[in-house]
Amino acid sequence: MDRSKLYRRFRTLLIANRGEIACRVIRTARAMGLRTVAVYSEADRDAMHVALADEAVLLGPARARDSYLNVERLIEAARKTGAEAVHPGYGFLSENAEFAQACLDAGLVFVGPTAEMMMAMGSKSGSKALMEKAGVPLVPGYHGDAQDDATLAKAAEKVGFPILVKASAGGGGRGMRIVRSAAELGPAIVSAKREAKAAFGDDRMLIEKYVDNPRHIEVQIIGDSHGNLLSLFERECTLQRRHQKVIEEAPSPTLNPAQRETVCAAARKAAGAVSYVGAGTIEFVSDGKDVFFIEMNTRLQVEHPVTELISGVDLVEWQLRVAFGEALPLKQDEIKLNGHAIEARVYAENPTKNFMPSVGRISTWRLPAETGGLRIDAGYREGDTVSPYYDAMLAKMIAWAPTRDVAIDRLNRGLEESDVRGIVTNIPFLSALITHPKVRANAIDTGFIERELAVLTSATPAPGELELCAAVAAIVNDERQATQSEANSPLNSPWQTFGWMPVGRRQRSFAFRVGHGTEQKISLNYGSGPSTLVIGERELAFTVAPKDGGFDLTLDGVKSSVAAVIDGHELYLRTRNGRFDLHWVDPFGGESEEQTGADKIAAPLPGTVVAVLAEEGAKLEKGAPILTLEVMKMEQTLRAPYAGVLKSIKCKVGDIVQEGVELAVVEPSEE
Repeated sequence: MDRSKLYRRFRTLLIANRGEIACRVIRTARAMGLRTVAVYSEADRDAMHVALADEAVLLGPARARDSYLNVERLIEAARKTGAEAVHPGYGFLSENAEFAQACLDAGLVFVGPTAEMMMAMGSKSGSKALMEKAGVPLVPGYHGDAQDDATLAKAAEKVGFPILVKASAGGGGRGMRIVRSAAELGPAIVSAKREAKAAFGDDRMLIEKYVDNPRHIEVQIIGDSHGNLLSLFERECTLQRRHQKVIEEAPSPTLNPAQRETVCAAARKAAGAVSYVGAGTIEFVSDGKDVFFIEMNTRLQVEHPVTELISGVDLVEWQLRVAFGEALPLKQDEIKLNGHAIEARVYAENPTKNFMPSVGRISTWRLPAETGGLRIDAGYREGDTVSPYYDAMLAKMIAWAPTRDVAIDRLNRGLEESDVRGIVTNIPFLSALITHPKVRANAIDTGFIERELAVLTSATPAPGELELCAAVAAIVNDERQATQSEANSPLNSPWQTFGWMPVGRRQRSFAFRVGHGTEQKISLNYGSGPSTLVIGERELAFTVAPKDGGFDLTLDGVKSSVAAVIDGHELYLRTRNGRFDLHWVDPFGGESEEQTGADKIAAPLPGTVVAVLAEEGAKLEKGAPILTLEVMKMEQTLRAPYAGVLKSIKCKVGDIVQEGVELAVVEPSEE
């Protein structure tokens, strides 16, 4: 094929994606002088990536299949705007060979591998056969074309349990199930196929031996159209939950230099088997002794920033230069490893409620400045809305330092200085995870998070004296600032000075609690003379000096910096003792807290009913599955809250249900 059709210089780039990765590609493209075109769904009209691009085109309704997965509309958007090239980002159509070919057929440069390379390496089954031929070590398993239940069952028995049932296409943990016995195999295949079909449009499965206590090692590679193929060191992505990466770091703290060279050489060999062009990742699993090839991702990875920080390479810039037809600017021995980088994925999800996705408007978006070795790749801003239609990732926070320990400290400081409100995020969970002693010691495997989940999602500790004082200070500081901002309110009036009264003193009482815990009380004395706070029998003199993002609180002569956000009756505080989330019990605030009982079988978020797993009238044990919802591209199974009889099911497969809608009723047994 004429390479001028595949790789040539262009001036206008369409980014066929959304969220964080679309924003990240736009920034580099614009820095290179390219004109950028964004695409968006009706749910993303006001999204950040739309605002950043030079132009934007509406694709269609919110559901991905009607917008971001619609090849014809994407090609038409490029035609309308004069775009000459398409960057697919990751997810959606980034590993879809038909889309890559459609771009070529439309005269567009596809920033990525060719359709042939994608088909050869993007299929987990096909790539394993290719790697076996090339001599790359593989995990024992089945990756054949026959997909009937009998063939898969026979393959599972031959490999030996436990096994991994895994979607041949796609990634991100979708369409993947661990199966530990023959009895579990049938339901696991049905569920995995359904999830894979919904996410990738392809329900083919493969069977792999499940490696207990494994580590996940992957190598970043990139090739050009001149025959050059480089590896940019390895990443370790062992900290996962449900096969979804949570924390990534580079280089791997597990490998020594000799092992590093071995695995990087294997990765180059794997990519060289198809003369790979573009950015990609060769993924391996390690049992502590050996390393086995598991798959190749024929696209840019979510975790690519950690590689960029240790290598000094902008991978998106290199992708674009390869698409221009240029040769890679460095040789293998010119790529130097510098320091250590670690990345945390910030999601809109609630770790204390089984990581249920959180949707709604972001009322507060406060992240630290990108200084001191800290980088933030975000796809949202204050005021943006997180919808239920797409992946729940909001941003990535990446820290670099000369050593791993310092990089972890920097990342944790960045997380502690972050606050996102209006939705629930996993930020406290991420902080607890990276500071866990076993993570520090690198004594982990891919099952670590599940084993330590109770510790990592434990409730916020009870506030101490400093936090209670800070909570009161935050409220009165907020009230004072609100009063001063009112129209015609003179800023130098004594009535606007906190605690000022012409004569006498007054007392104001406050009560706070963490979750549904015991209320803790504190009183504010103010008026003529210094203001004081009273906790129990202790009376503390205090002053408050507002500053950006919080205030300085001085208690009995000791000054502390406090970060604070107030959202209704919810207070977020960060003091020297850590992060605290408090509820302000305001007797005059007219607060109304709706409590949803654990026995209510209702939609936790807007979603689609994809399976009904029990019949009306069935006797159920506690925890028995009743139905499955697809929420944010992931399946959520709703279960019986107690033993009883399934009295009624109020939905059917295919129904799109809204948050809070009751879906089933279980009548409890007499016990």
